Amino acid sequence: MLQTSHHPMLNVAIKAARAAGAIINRASLDLEALRINTKSPNDFVTEVDHAAEGVIIETLLGAYPDHGILAEESGRTHGAKHSEYVWIIDPLDGTTNFIHGLPVYCVSIALAHRGVVQQAVVFDPTRNDLFYATKGRGAFLNDRRLRVSKRTRMSDALIGTGFPFRRGDNFKRYVKMFEEVMQHCAGLRRPGAAALDLCYVAAGYYDAFFETGLQPWDLAAGSLIVTEAGGLIGNFTGESDFLHQREVVCGNPKIYAQLVTMLAPYTRVIKEEDAAAPAAPVVEVVPAAAAPKKRAPVRIKKDASDDAPV
Repeated sequence: MLQTSHHPMLNVAIKAARAAGAIINRASLDLEALRINTKSPNDFVTEVDHAAEGVIIETLLGAYPDHGILAEESGRTHGAKHSEYVWIIDPLDGTTNFIHGLPVYCVSIALAHRGVVQQAVVFDPTRNDLFYATKGRGAFLNDRRLRVSKRTRMSDALIGTGFPFRRGDNFKRYVKMFEEVMQHCAGLRRPGAAALDLCYVAAGYYDAFFETGLQPWDLAAGSLIVTEAGGLIGNFTGESDFLHQREVVCGNPKIYAQLVTMLAPYTRVIKEEDAAAPAAPVVEVVPAAAAPKKRAPVRIKKDASDDAPV
């Protein structure tokens, strides 16, 4: 049941996320019947992705027909093209987990106004867990207020990550990062649904998270949930421009600062022509607190083998 204390736009997002979750849950009962297509090697899309995205867009535009849409499967084809309000949608984050029956996936919906994320919902249909946030009003899991963890030492920290998996991803570069972080923390985890990973930072399950190659719809909702829970989020040099840089790090303030220092040498700017995403509006998240002082970006000189597909 939707709470009247929620912002009206958040209520609509929750309604859309739950409708998509119902479609996903029904489909999970008969995975053998799924039609699965491959967008690119190791990047899958199913009829469930499309059906879930369809019901989300129908619900959102039914309430706000003058709003814009940026969705993983349909890009900017729906909604008003020049609206100040843009819904950023991932209908099924963790599709590979879903088609294998691994219950780690979610629905992610965010609303940006003039480039700033204002509303966020991440719904885990397997656990009926609803993570949500309204800018300035805090972050919640169901009815429980979320706060990031209080750990201060990297040696005690549990950190989430995601492996590169698309053709052209620089796996050698990632392995160097993995080795660097792994040697300094208590453990690394890779469940395979970035939107949930961000929520797990907000809930204090993880102390931090980092990944490369993500798109705005993977990050928009979770980024607001993290900052409203008292966390920090940025790119590998600690700057707030991360949604379109295809690299992200977030965490509680103490671990975030240490992880940024560790990851800064591995940053790289993604050229626009390299990003295989539909044209997206510039969206930013205003941090909950000032990020730690950042070093100038460091560029690693790469040999030709580093860019070879794996």
